[in-house]
Amino acid sequence: MLDQLSERLQKALKFLRGEGKITEKNMAEALRMMRMAFLEADVNYTVVKNFEKKIREKALNEEVMESLTPAQQVIKIIRDEMTAVLGENERKLNIGVSPPSKYMLVGLQGSGKTTTCGKLGKIFSQSGKNPLFVSFDLKRPAAQDQLQMIAHNLKLSFYRLSREQMDHPLKGLADVMEFARTQSYNPLIVDTAGRLHVDQELMDELLMIKNTLIPDEVIYVGDAMTGQDAVKSAQTFDERIGLTSVILTKLDGDAQGGAALSIVSVTGKPILYVGVGEKYDQLEAFHPDRMASRILGMGDMLTLIEKAESESDAAEAAELARKMRRQEFTLDDFRKQILQFKKMGSMSQMLSMLPQGGPFKNLSKTGFDDKKIFHFEAIINSMTLKERENPKIIGGSRRARISRGSGRSVSEINQLLKQFFEMKKMMKQNTFQKMLGMKGMKS
Repeated sequence: MLDQLSERLQKALKFLRGEGKITEKNMAEALRMMRMAFLEADVNYTVVKNFEKKIREKALNEEVMESLTPAQQVIKIIRDEMTAVLGENERKLNIGVSPPSKYMLVGLQGSGKTTTCGKLGKIFSQSGKNPLFVSFDLKRPAAQDQLQMIAHNLKLSFYRLSREQMDHPLKGLADVMEFARTQSYNPLIVDTAGRLHVDQELMDELLMIKNTLIPDEVIYVGDAMTGQDAVKSAQTFDERIGLTSVILTKLDGDAQGGAALSIVSVTGKPILYVGVGEKYDQLEAFHPDRMASRILGMGDMLTLIEKAESESDAAEAAELARKMRRQEFTLDDFRKQILQFKKMGSMSQMLSMLPQGGPFKNLSKTGFDDKKIFHFEAIINSMTLKERENPKIIGGSRRARISRGSGRSVSEINQLLKQFFEMKKMMKQNTFQKMLGMKGMKS
């Protein structure tokens, strides 16, 4: 996520840490490095200029320059200003005074609006709500099919507009709202038309829907990979129909970061969620402070912990901790952990949430191939229960049999066993506790 920008900014911070004292000269060089990083990431020029001005004013303050740790204080200033650029305070979705709450998603074609409707619906259904989807594209009736398929896959409800309702959209909207209210659906998630470019006909259609629906949120869905184009489009939508918030999609792709770092400052609208994958559970709540920390290489342990808590079984975790303390960890336990990792997302995503320094410096830059997780699972599944409990008995003939059963090479089996025995050795030496700064593995 924003790897290129993050790497360039971390170089600037590393340069500052290497300076014994902060001067106008080395501060100017650090700011130049950050400016180039931002501009190459397609961040709005005005945003960059204001960011640089604020950093310079605060960093060259006499109190900072004469402190015992000037570089650390400047880095804190940079992190705080980055958080301010991203939105400063986290904001949650507005909830309607009386149900159903109504959320209207707008944006250009291909930005991921329809998929985002599904992701939002999944979030609500997991919290005990009963969402209803409706697609309101007056020019493209087939748009309903895509959202209906998503609703079907998620086992959620979809309202299909008839031809007559699409010909008389005011009546159609009234029918949808009445149906949602009487059938106790909440919230109502409304997908709207998209075009490759903004045009008057689209804006008139969206304004009519907004004025009739009176939504609790008008959410702009922007493609993070389009950089400043997403920001300009958001500005236009805001000026013509009025937005309340933003969701950025495809932040897991080759996104330079320009949209994420510009859209809040330029539009004044907060980012509520970011899409970090194509699956329906890959929509994350946006935390400006956590995102700033991740971009600057300081990690995002809170999000990592929340992911683990949401996907893990508390009883299994407690049993695993007990086994690790007693060095009773087996390959079967390792397999269970692999299954938990698969639920949480890719290994590369999780590693990106670790601080890019200290004990995690090398770990977070391993370039871990997520396919290895699946290969390791296949290898362990091909072992007998006795082999999983005591892998020391796995000799040459057993390795050959496991290789045939899993479809993986003997060298991969050797690699798995080597890593497993190294992990056991680390547990025995209490390396994990020391590395994470814990008093015990219960944490």
